[in-house]
This record gives sequence, C-alpha cells and structure tokens, in this order.
Amino acid sequence: MMRLLKMIAFLLLPVLLTAQHPVTFFTKTEAAEVKRNLFRYPLLTQSYKDIRSEVDTWIGKDIDVPFPKDPAGGYTHDKHKYNYTLIFNSGILYNLTGDIKYARLVKEVLLKYAALNPTLKNHPQATSSSPGRIFWQALNDANWLVYAGMAYDLVYNSLSTAERKTIEEGAFKPEVDFITKDLQTWFDLIHNHGVWACAGVGIVGIASGNQEYVDMALYGTKKDGKSGFIALMDGLFSPDGYYTEGPYYTRYAILPFYLFATALDHARPSLKIFEYRNRILQKALVSGLQQTNLDGAFFALNDALKEKDYTSNELVTAINTAWAIYGKDSGLLVVAEKQGRVLLNKGGVSIAAAIASAKTVTPFYPYRTVEYTVGGKGDEGGVSLLRNGKEKNLTTLIYKYTSHGLSHGHYDKLSYNLYDKGNEILTDYGAVRFIGIEQKYGGRYLPETKGYAAQTIAHNTMVVDERSHFDGKESVAEKFHSEKLFSSVNNPAVQVVAAKEENAYKGVKLQRTVYMITLPEGRKLLADIFTTTATEEHQYDLPFHYNGQLISTSVKYNPYTMKLETLGSKNGYQFLWKEAEAIAADTLVQLTFLNDRTYYTVSSLVQGQAQVFFTRSGANDPDFNLRHEPAMIIRKKSLSPSFISVTEIHGNFDPILEFSTNSYASVKEIKLLQRDEQYTVAELSVNDKKLIIAQVNKDFDDTKVHTASGLSWTGPFVVLFDGKKLN
Repeated sequence: MMRLLKMIAFLLLPVLLTAQHPVTFFTKTEAAEVKRNLFRYPLLTQSYKDIRSEVDTWIGKDIDVPFPKDPAGGYTHDKHKYNYTLIFNSGILYNLTGDIKYARLVKEVLLKYAALNPTLKNHPQATSSSPGRIFWQALNDANWLVYAGMAYDLVYNSLSTAERKTIEEGAFKPEVDFITKDLQTWFDLIHNHGVWACAGVGIVGIASGNQEYVDMALYGTKKDGKSGFIALMDGLFSPDGYYTEGPYYTRYAILPFYLFATALDHARPSLKIFEYRNRILQKALVSGLQQTNLDGAFFALNDALKEKDYTSNELVTAINTAWAIYGKDSGLLVVAEKQGRVLLNKGGVSIAAAIASAKTVTPFYPYRTVEYTVGGKGDEGGVSLLRNGKEKNLTTLIYKYTSHGLSHGHYDKLSYNLYDKGNEILTDYGAVRFIGIEQKYGGRYLPETKGYAAQTIAHNTMVVDERSHFDGKESVAEKFHSEKLFSSVNNPAVQVVAAKEENAYKGVKLQRTVYMITLPEGRKLLADIFTTTATEEHQYDLPFHYNGQLISTSVKYNPYTMKLETLGSKNGYQFLWKEAEAIAADTLVQLTFLNDRTYYTVSSLVQGQAQVFFTRSGANDPDFNLRHEPAMIIRKKSLSPSFISVTEIHGNFDPILEFSTNSYASVKEIKLLQRDEQYTVAELSVNDKKLIIAQVNKDFDDTKVHTASGLSWTGPFVVLFDGKKLN
C-alpha cells in the first residue's frame, strides 16, 4: 500500500521542465565550479587534460558517421560508440572553455546523425527480438541516446533554432519513436535494457524540452507507472539495494540510473529522485561494491565477465555522482583513487580535492559480512557474503539462494563460491562472451553461455539426474526462488546461513547450510551440510569447481590419458571432459590443490558407494570458446543422501625458498552422527580434536532448546570445538 501511495504521489507531480541549458549532465553553476578548480587538484587536472587531448585530435577533422553494418567489435559499431563518447566530452569542454570549436564538433556530428537516422531500418546483424538501428541491438541505440542527448544539451545554447529542429527531428525522433513504438514491449521491460531505454528517452526529452518523452521515460509508454524509470527503481532493486540480475549487471545498469537521476534532479527537483525508496540508488551502489573481490572484480553471479571491475566508467560515474549527492564516503574514496580519474562535475571536484588532501588512502574497500534480500519487496530469497579476515588476508564465501535473475539468470539454486586472498578458489564460470571482439560471434554472448555456463553443472550445487534446475527453462525458473531458513553472521568465529529449495526438481527437496568457521588457532574451514529429501531413488551430482593445480587426492582413480569422453550428452555435461574417475565407499574423499601460494583441501564424506569424477570444461567446443577449468564431482545414486563436506584453507608454498608448510589437510575424518527429519549432527576430526556441528532441520526459533546425539543447545545450531562452544 505504501508503495502504491508513493507511486500515486509521483504521478501527480507537476511535469514542468527547467528550461535553462545545460541541465542534464551538469548545470551552468556547476560547470563554473568545475572551471574554477580545474588546475587546483592533480586528479581533476589530469582528467581534464586527458579528455581535452582526446577531443583535440578530432578538431577540424571530418568525423565519420558510417552506415551501420558490423556487429559488436566491428568498425561501424565501435565508431558509433566512439562518436557518442566524443561528442559528450566535447560538449563538456565547450562549457568549461567557452571555445566554440567544441560546440561545432558536436553540432556537425549530430547533424550527420540527423541525416542518417531517418534512413535506417533494422540493423543487418540483429539477432534478437529487440534489434537496433545504429547498432545490432536496441540496447546500444539506447546508450547512444543517453550520451548524444547529454551532448546536445551541453551545446544547446550555441545552436540556431533551425539546427535544433533538424537535430531533434532527424537525429532523435526516429530513434525515440523506434524504441517507444516499434519496440514498445521492450522499452517497458523491467530489465537493464529498460533502464537504458528510459534514461535515453528521458535525457533527450529533458535536453529538448519534450515533456512527452520525459513522462514516457518516467512512467512507461502508457504512463500508468507499471513500467518506466520509477517502476524500474521499484522492481529491480530489493529494499537493501541488491540488483535482481546480479552484481555484474549492477555495474552496467547503475550508470543510466545515476545519469538520468542527475538530469531529473536538475530538471524536476520536486521529484527528489535521489531520495526515492529511502535512497535506493545509494544502497545500490554500496551493494554493488560489496559484491566485488579485493581487486575490484565483480563476483560472477549469473551472466558475468570476470574481467569487469569497479574501475569501469559506469562506477566512475556512479561514485562521483553519489559523492556529490549523498556526501563523502571513505569507502568510495578508496575506489575513486584506484579509478585514477574523475568526472568533470561537482562530485569529481570534491573527490579530487579529498584525494589531494589525504595523506594516505587505505588500499582496500571496507568489505564486511553482508546479507541481501532479493526482489522489489525483498521476499524472493537472497544472497549472503560471509567474510573473515582483513585486507589482503580476506576470505569471502558467497552463498546464493536468489530468484532467477531475469534473462541473465543461471540455474544454480543454493550454490556457493569461495574467494581467498583476492583469488577465486571455488569458482563459478560466469558467462561465455568476448565482449567487443568481432571474431567471437560479433562480441555477443556465445551459445556456450546457455549451453554450459548457465546450466547447473557449471556451479557448485546439486544436480539431480543430470538435469538442470527447472529443466533449464527460464519461464519456469522465474516463478520460484529459494528460501532462507536462518542465519547468524555476527560472530566471526562462526558464521552460518541455511536455505532450502523445493521447486528445482519435482519430488526432490534440497536444503543446504554453510558455515564459515575460524578455529582458535586461526585455521579457516568452510563446512557444508547439503541434505536431500525424495520419495524415490535419484542420481545426485555435487560438483566442486576449483581454481588451482591438483596436488593430491585420497582416492585411487583411473586416468584417461589416451582417450577422453564427455561426462554426459546434455544440460552442460556434454561440455565436460571426463579426465579420470574413481569408486569410493564409506570413506573420506579428499582433493588438495594449490592456488597461488596457499593450499586448499576439499573433504567430503561418502556413505555407501559413490563415483568420483575429475573433469575439465572444453569438450564439444570446436571454436575453443570455453576456458579449460577443472572440477571434482561426487556422484551418489540413492534415495535421500546427505553430503557433508569441508573446504580447508591451510599452509603455504614458497617457490623462492622451495619450502612448504602445513601442506596436508588437518581434517582426518567426517562422521554423520545423526540425520533425520528434525536434526543433522556431524563430527569432524581436525588433527587430534573434534569439531561438532549440530543443527535443526526445521523449527528455527532462536529461543528453543534442542537435544540430539547427546548434545543440548538453544537455537537453530551449535558448533563445538574440543568440547567448547564456538558460536
């Protein structure tokens, strides 16, 4: 009801636009502040010089505006992308220098687009239901509108009435009409494409004084508030800022969110857009930054390219804007210094001043344990980031029990990844794409993204009967989400999260509890209790995708060194080479591998008989699109098996001195003392001491007393080491 009342209030706000230019990227007053400080702060000065040097190389030259023909990474694609950045920067320089040559460059390019755009049909390389005109997909056309719209606004005052009319009707109107009419359904999507589309149309509307454009951007093509920018702010973010499509797309969507919000803040200040939903855009930025590794790379949840980090232009824009709007933040300063550049706006001035005056800036973002809900109302599962350690010795466990994640989601309920000392240890493949490289399918997502990377077997979670969760059907997966059962994250010695998934497979219920445990001597363990409940026998596969060099295993395996076969024929299995396999029975399966200079051991209890496979991605890949990454997969055929596993961080390898310390695992044995409808109790032998984990499987009341396997405790769980309670 409160959300509805807020929406009604927004719809009743006056639609008058502020007419003074510039009004989108910055205002005349703000531009004057930037100009006064250009040579006061080194980072601001260098950022200005870099832009000016780039733009000056094009002054007086004929700038090509080619007829579109190439996919991503091709000449015409890259040229149009370069052009919109060039005219945006040139427009900024016009306002900071007053030199008409910069305005002239923008005008000449926009007039060329005014001649080109009315002639365009669907792009010849279009492959989706949302084709572009200037680019292969409409999303890139929306990118063009965002930057071209700001560039137009920045030089508006230098143009004649006739030139404005030509640009608005020739360059902008065909594009706006195309994406709001021909692609109306796409424009109204609650999706990152919709964010860019609304921002592009809205910024052009503000720049040209077109209230129709702005209202469509805010409230959707029907102007009923069910779509558009406000609905996107409601639907794509949970109340604590988690972005539905995952952190990689937080990075991508946050730029149009912040740029259009800035333009609205100038043109329609009564909206108070940066305050909307209890400052949801600020929460979104902080959430995105918390979901990065020590090197700033975004965690690979759903479709993601692991090379993208927080030094990207999108985060420069968001951080500089947030600094100006929401105030100084030492965490943002850490990232801003690593970015090494600032925007030429008020936030950029302030950040450059702060860095210039700071004696030192801490080298690491202030990461902490966080738990995010998912969905507009925060009721569609969540993701927990458990952290232990400081700075370069930070360990992060990411436990994902989210909703699907729209068209960029993967089929991996109850999966986790592990990072340690800045390295990815237990991995998620991410996405298969060579963005900006024409030779690789025009820079688009490769078929192996859906064929392998999105499938359940590519993740560290349970696969039943070699079928992906929800049979790999997005339309089904979007209807469901996992459910968190309990968590406790305030004690650094024991952090725990439990969640369940009851819809991924018909007739099979999955429940997983993960513990990040630090023993008194400082040793770190990740304990994993994964239970299944079914009414008939199934095949259960639990993969451990790891990053490192295999050192040893506890099983005697049969290696396939002369001839390889695939692990299966579909659902991602066809992309895995079976490099070795073993039979294990009533034992502890252990795999030790070396990553950088640290040893890691995965230990998993096998009750009865199981198969163990050692695999590597890259099968059925004639174009060599996949990275060749290893995994260990434990397979059980049973009714309702339990998988009790521990990942141990231990030891050190010094390649210079040629010494290893603590290279052997300390986990010697795992026993399942009790597993029934009410309780699960596991006992681990850690060297000569016992680590006992007892948990309830239902009734998670924090105050209820439980008794099982001779133990008595209060609340959902207890962890004991050497007879002493850790939690």
